[in-house]
Amino acid sequence: QVQLVESGGGLVQAGGSLRLSCAASGRAFTGYAMGWFRQAPGKEREFVAAISRSGGTTYYANSVKGRFTISRDNAKNTVYLQMNSLKPEDTAVYYCAARPDISSIRAGARMGEYDYWGQGTQVTVSS
Repeated sequence: QVQLVESGGGLVQAGGSLRLSCAASGRAFTGYAMGWFRQAPGKEREFVAAISRSGGTTYYANSVKGRFTISRDNAKNTVYLQMNSLKPEDTAVYYCAARPDISSIRAGARMGEYDYWGQGTQVTVSS
């Protein structure tokens, strides 16, 4: 079992920045690739970013490429999502998730690849 707890969400103006954190506990964090997803009201959950277990490979949704950066600190069992140049359409609940790192980084865009999910943190971007 892996337990995931997100933090760092909040209210920010358009153009601002936030950094989300996801703290993992339980089984060896370094054995898992990680991902961030988000779900806006009335919409399906969508992929945001993924990172390999080493942190050496990342993958982003086109909608956030160049604005968001995913990273991890394996010594702290934590994955981060730095969000810059935020837009109102980034408003959503953001979830982190963990999956065994046995497939390509692009597979990290598929929700079904993930075994463990956090409870989510709300990000609201005002215009």
